[in-house]
Amino acid sequence: MTAHIREPGLHDRSSGRMADYDMAATRADVLSQVLTLIRLRGELVYSARLRGPWSIAFPKRAAHFYFVETGTMWIKTQGAEPIAVHQGDMLLLPHGIVHQICDDPATPPAEIGSLINEHFDRDKSVLDYGGDGAPTSLVGGLFHFEGGSLAAVMAALPLVVHIPSEDGKTPDWLRALTHFLVKESHEVEPGSSLMISRLIDLLVIRTLRTWAASQTHPRSWVGALGDERIGRALNAIHAAPYQPWTVEGLAGIAAMSRSIFAERFTARVGEAPLHYVKRLKLTLAADMLASGGLRVTQAAERVGYASDAAFSRAFKAQFGYAPSETSRLQDRASGDASS
Repeated sequence: MTAHIREPGLHDRSSGRMADYDMAATRADVLSQVLTLIRLRGELVYSARLRGPWSIAFPKRAAHFYFVETGTMWIKTQGAEPIAVHQGDMLLLPHGIVHQICDDPATPPAEIGSLINEHFDRDKSVLDYGGDGAPTSLVGGLFHFEGGSLAAVMAALPLVVHIPSEDGKTPDWLRALTHFLVKESHEVEPGSSLMISRLIDLLVIRTLRTWAASQTHPRSWVGALGDERIGRALNAIHAAPYQPWTVEGLAGIAAMSRSIFAERFTARVGEAPLHYVKRLKLTLAADMLASGGLRVTQAAERVGYASDAAFSRAFKAQFGYAPSETSRLQDRASGDASS
């Protein structure tokens, strides 16, 4: 057998690179698995040509995104300071909250409903509005999340996800996706609605991935991805979510004592390990039921519940409705959003 002798310090540098690689792989695995839970349906994409002074108020409805092509704008949400948004910036409002976009926070807003008939070209999906001041152009879109995936993913997201441009330069992925979205909305052809929905899907997931990569210490699964040992445990949970996990077993994967692991997991993720496992299982069960592919008994068995009654109690405590109502509520939500 041949012995391999490393130069002093080489092993450490190599191990460091491998650790960085393993951590990156763990982050990618967990993030991919979490984002896989996201299903959304695009409703509308439009271009807006705005000139100061202008201000538009949007009611609580579907989720919204904005990409500022040229110029600047502000976004105002209840209880928060206005945010300045510049050329090349991307905004995502995943919770569908009441908000206002404007050229200046002091400009009185007009309700979007009152602008549609007079200032919106439905054939070209273009909103043309404002005075004779500084111009701003943006691409906006509306969408809504589907299925039971919403609760687990949304808990980690702020009211406004802001992706600033890179020194004024728009990332290639963002420019390409918004270009094709505008093209599909302006040149309506067979299949355009499906194309728009799929492109919005890609845009939202890519935006969330970019946002997650920029986070350092949030209390959620996003922040935990930056902790190597907790990240290992998260990766194991998401790789086998239906396994009967124990705190001891997860602590072993993280190479930590039970008590230290439980404390650190809770600090990083924002909830205890087994509570996270339980919520993930219920979220996956809700997703199965929303798709209409499984009965309640089958979903309960799939995620490890011994009885329908125990599953139903846990499910209702998590989501506020019985598992048997999931498919009906999902159909109603889809109908409301498309009306």
